[in-house]
Amino acid sequence: MQDHIHYRLGVLCVTASAVAWSTAGFFTRLIPFDAWTILFWRGVFAGLFTTAYIVWRYRGETLRLYRSMGRPGWLFALCSAIGMTTFIPALKLTTVADVAIIYATAPFVTAVLAWIWLRERPGATTWIAATLAFVGVLVTLGGSGFGANLWGDLLAFTMTVAVAVAMVICRRHRDIPMVPAAALSILFGSIVSLPWADPMAPGPMELVYLALFGFFQMTLGLTLFTIGARLIPAAHTALIGALEAPLAPLWVWIAFAELPPLLVFVGGAIVLIAVIGHILVENRRSSAEPTGVGDAAAAGAECP
Repeated sequence: MQDHIHYRLGVLCVTASAVAWSTAGFFTRLIPFDAWTILFWRGVFAGLFTTAYIVWRYRGETLRLYRSMGRPGWLFALCSAIGMTTFIPALKLTTVADVAIIYATAPFVTAVLAWIWLRERPGATTWIAATLAFVGVLVTLGGSGFGANLWGDLLAFTMTVAVAVAMVICRRHRDIPMVPAAALSILFGSIVSLPWADPMAPGPMELVYLALFGFFQMTLGLTLFTIGARLIPAAHTALIGALEAPLAPLWVWIAFAELPPLLVFVGGAIVLIAVIGHILVENRRSSAEPTGVGDAAAAGAECP
């Protein structure tokens, strides 16, 4: 019963983090500055908000919490920072379609890493749902060309692997609070962005928008992710993260009245069906199996 509750909480947190991350396109359109300036200020505000949450949550234990992260926490911070900082250069060197297609392989990469590292063997439902979600992303992109630039594609793949490793670390080291590591990763990303940014460009209103960007997209997204990824199998985390793809154009459509092509709706519906169907199947399975969670439990592969 306790495992079932944890699984539901993990699914809820990871789903909420995907919703938060999907607002990146909306805020990027709202703020009229180059990507590096946006990344710098987003990191500054997100770092402040996340640190404030940690201090409020743990109070006098805050310094001890950072010291207790150990190597897993620092490795998570490094992987998360790599994922954030390779995203923008990848978009500059190759097409959005290339980046989206490569990142859509994250459930497969995560599943393989979790299988090797944690002995979490994904079941048939996970592989089927991941494949269906990948097809949905391809449909959303409407047959866009692939292979525009090799270096850009390599950066996108680096981002995908870094995010996958971060997911597995969260799952492997469930006893270590990763929120402090998330705060450090945000700080690293901001520092890396600074040489190419123009910190003095934003005015008061733009700073308000950047603060909202940092809070909703990064602080909420990364905090909920680090909480939820500890509670469900890593492959499930990556699969639920695919919800970001169909949700991103939805917010832009609502805010700026930019109607996406029909294929965006079709592909988004396929991704939603894959993710929601998988959640329902695994939720039913976790209810029926009191000693484990979904595919991982069926394989006797709970993390040590």
